Amino acid sequence: MRLDPDQVIEADFRVNPGTGIIEEAPRRASSRIRRWLAPLVAIVGILSKGKGLLAPMASALVSVAAYALAFGWQFAIGLVALLFVHEMGHVLVLRRFGVRATAPIFIPFLGAVIGMRQLPRDAVMEAKVGLGGPVLGSLGALAAWGMYLASGHGLWLVLTYLGVVLNLFNLLPIPPLDGGRAVAAISRWFWLLGLVGLGVLMFRMPSPVFILIGVFAAGELITIWRRTQADPAYYRVPLAQRAVVSAVYFGLAVALGAAMLHLTPLLSAVRSV
Repeated sequence: MRLDPDQVIEADFRVNPGTGIIEEAPRRASSRIRRWLAPLVAIVGILSKGKGLLAPMASALVSVAAYALAFGWQFAIGLVALLFVHEMGHVLVLRRFGVRATAPIFIPFLGAVIGMRQLPRDAVMEAKVGLGGPVLGSLGALAAWGMYLASGHGLWLVLTYLGVVLNLFNLLPIPPLDGGRAVAAISRWFWLLGLVGLGVLMFRMPSPVFILIGVFAAGELITIWRRTQADPAYYRVPLAQRAVVSAVYFGLAVALGAAMLHLTPLLSAVRSV
């Protein structure tokens, strides 16, 4: 989810394994966790001004510490790993296009941020960069599933489910989420569907996170309108490229949706043991 032309940020949510409902991660944090959160975010802000790998590594450690206070260190390491894999999907695609991108900077209970040095040149490039995160992130969830099958440890099942839902949520067709960037190369009418979906989520599960996404979406749509006026060719996508983006986007959405339906009863069974 990109906040401005120089940043990409991914939302981080907690999933209730019993109901499959996405919840804002801080909801389960105790008052002690909330007291820790403000200084941790401040520390990450300072670290983000660093260079090289020091800032990403330090911010990852800070995030692991924050998540460990709420959920335990094993879950914390797994969650940060899932976020890292997702973000690196964006980074790898950007670098394939010759665009410099930073390693992820982690922000406790908010997600991760990567920096990019220039805007995508067209909607196809933007779609591929957007899809890079969910594609690689889904492979990360698949790896967690493999670990569960090999070990039978319930933690791997929880991480698998979380990875599936996080990447599926990011495919919601509304900017600045990854799905919003992908469907722009298919048809911008999908944004209307994304706005409806976001509205349903806000109605069923009121959360400041969804309101924040709505605010970012409004800003993104204004930016897109200005871009269209300045460069009408930006969203002119050849049919062949549109077909490729459609196949990846809808194929991934269906696969992740099916995985979520398959994993939900397994989680319930594990919890009942």
